[in-house]
Amino acid sequence: MKRIHLFEFEDFAWFPHGLRTGLTRLIVVMHRLLGSSAHLEELLRRALAHTDTATIVDLCSGSGGPMLEVYQTLKAQPGRGHLRLTMTDLYPNRELAAAINAGDDPALRYQTHAVDATRVDVELRGVRTMICSLHHMRPAVARGILQDAQQQRQPICVYEISDNSFPIGLWWVALLPNFLLALLLTPFVRPLTIRQLFFTYVLPVIPLCFAWDGAVSNARTYTLDDMRTLLEGLQAADYTWETGLLGGKARKLYLLGLPQGPGA
Repeated sequence: MKRIHLFEFEDFAWFPHGLRTGLTRLIVVMHRLLGSSAHLEELLRRALAHTDTATIVDLCSGSGGPMLEVYQTLKAQPGRGHLRLTMTDLYPNRELAAAINAGDDPALRYQTHAVDATRVDVELRGVRTMICSLHHMRPAVARGILQDAQQQRQPICVYEISDNSFPIGLWWVALLPNFLLALLLTPFVRPLTIRQLFFTYVLPVIPLCFAWDGAVSNARTYTLDDMRTLLEGLQAADYTWETGLLGGKARKLYLLGLPQGPGA
């Protein structure tokens, strides 16, 4: 595989929750700028056709990414008023979970207990989504996530906006631009807290971590060839896999796992 598994700060259990939230909120802004929602809506329309439950189970949700916007758009479409979204994470964002679970939409929930994407609870049935999160997983774990979806015959949609197409030596060119980007994107973060502002402009911990994690994300992203390696041995007549590239404002990769036949 081309990818190299270096560390990202937000992967560590000891990394302060407030800083992790600051990073993931910046990623939400990135998704809006790159138009992730439109691509995800199309991919999820396809995946929802392969399940008997109108539910999306978002894995590794963090601060929500683009999934809240995608959910609202899909739910507003004719015939999708009964759509449900369940958000999960190994390290749940408890602030966001509290806000969502106190809301007036009973079909939108954020699980407050840890959910392991390699062993998803059997009652969490529906289209599984992994938005910019598969690259956080080592190959054995990434394969386990895909295998669990296949074994439970649940569709899965993997989506990445980081880019591993450049030569290895160019990964680190992104460090300075990523730092500056964090400074530029912060005013668009919602909610914009005093903590986010302090750790961005006074003590720039968030931009430094964002710069490192962003560059490392490129190094860790599974290329299409890497994805095909992950899928070796998982091909089956009753479950098909598809990988591809999406265009637009940036190079995006996707992987779809779709159950076939009765019960799909």
